[in-house]
Amino acid sequence: MKLISIVVPVFNEQENINVFYQEVCKHMESLNYSFELVFVDDGSTDGTPLIMDKLSQQDSRVRSILLARNFGHQIALTCGLDHARGEAVVTMDGDMQHPPEMLPLLIGKWEAGFEIVQTIRKDTEGVSWSKRFTSGMFYRVINALSNTRIAEGGSDFRLLDRKVVETLKNFKEKARFIRGMVGALGYKQIQIEFVAPERFAGKSKFSYKKMIHFALDGITAYSRLPLRMALYLGLISGLLSFLLTADVVYTKLFTTEAVPGWATIAASVLLLGGLQLIGLGIIGEYIGRIFEEVKQRPLYWVSREITGNAQSNAKKNSAVA
Repeated sequence: MKLISIVVPVFNEQENINVFYQEVCKHMESLNYSFELVFVDDGSTDGTPLIMDKLSQQDSRVRSILLARNFGHQIALTCGLDHARGEAVVTMDGDMQHPPEMLPLLIGKWEAGFEIVQTIRKDTEGVSWSKRFTSGMFYRVINALSNTRIAEGGSDFRLLDRKVVETLKNFKEKARFIRGMVGALGYKQIQIEFVAPERFAGKSKFSYKKMIHFALDGITAYSRLPLRMALYLGLISGLLSFLLTADVVYTKLFTTEAVPGWATIAASVLLLGGLQLIGLGIIGEYIGRIFEEVKQRPLYWVSREITGNAQSNAKKNSAVA
């Protein structure tokens, strides 16, 4: 019987895990597949690790991986993919906004020959207008800047065939944008639309600050256009400066209208200074990412792994590069 892995990164989700576990089991047990549920705790500070521990002790299909600290959602997702053993791997969140009842549909598409089954979130119940707007703008901007097309509403709720997972495991960059990575892999893909329900309990941990960092990771990982834009702005500002200088020289030599032009000077200095700072900021963002990559540090390290009815002490403090 084929094994399906379900990878679930969690962070402070103690109110949701039990309900999520029950729903996944209900829908997976109706299929002719064995399955494993791989929880990855991303440094939770509530009772999430205790609940994961209990589920792992009670059900041998549940594996719990506890990261040593908070590494972020994309790294936790990467850890789960590294540890998943199934012939197909489903990644999803544990807050019930990725509906477990869609699991048979995703697996059905995989059975039909699709190697990547990507869900597209058409809408999210109860989400604010500002979050809808910023999410839409993010996809428009990244698709305008990048050659890799990312469907608007794309989520981390997807099914990957084993060959896709093995390919993805070869990607070692620190600033990870898995939606872009999966989109650029190729393979036979299909998209499925869904409406995300409200969170079952608790609040979203994806703050506006994290959204901005996520957007920067996506843009800088898949586009060099900001660097080119900085070059173009520099060329344009240089041309404007040359024209302004020519006008000043002409006014001084051939007219009697030359007056102390502090306003013009101040405006030109501020314009050029602002453009230079923008360019330096863009370059600095890319250099910062180069700096993180060349350190060659592990992507994450595991504090403890709980498998079946026994804790795997051999996995303590393990690290993955």
